[in-house]
Amino acid sequence: MRVISGNNKGKKLFAPKDTSVRPTADKIKESIFNMIGYIDEDSIVLDLFAGTGSIGIEFLCRGAKECHFVDVSHKSVSFVKKNISLCKLDDKAKVYVNDYEKALSFFAKSDMKFDYIFADAPYHLNCSDNIINTVIRNDLLKKDGTLIIECEKTEKMFENIEQDVLQYREKIYGITKIGILKYK
Repeated sequence: MRVISGNNKGKKLFAPKDTSVRPTADKIKESIFNMIGYIDEDSIVLDLFAGTGSIGIEFLCRGAKECHFVDVSHKSVSFVKKNISLCKLDDKAKVYVNDYEKALSFFAKSDMKFDYIFADAPYHLNCSDNIINTVIRNDLLKKDGTLIIECEKTEKMFENIEQDVLQYREKIYGITKIGILKYK
């Protein structure tokens, strides 16, 4: 696993040797960034289920202003912090140990809004619709903000969405589905 673009291009990131974390494959990561395009230098990013932090770090290396990393696992958070320091991005990163629902509630109460939210929950949680609805209900995306969901390809997305305010695209890579929602 490595940084694929920007000022840390090619840098190898730390990851656990066991299967406790399922990092986004470089091919999928590259495809996501090709789909979303240019990252504005004022962008604020939320990396939910951060794992090793590779997606949030990629946003920062591509020019994002700051990234908030959230994971419930202390072990994962230690890898996130290690990788942020490795890439010398400490001044642009905030790391939280919390579950995603509590974190989204915290950001809503803090009136935080994000340009990009990336959520790659453990596949067995099947929580994509809950994440989407929580983000919309709490108005966590800025105007023209983007929500990126990575999930298992069999997971149904958008079956119980509360608002029809999104532009949506998806792609499937092996067992992985990427859904990209643009807030209008």
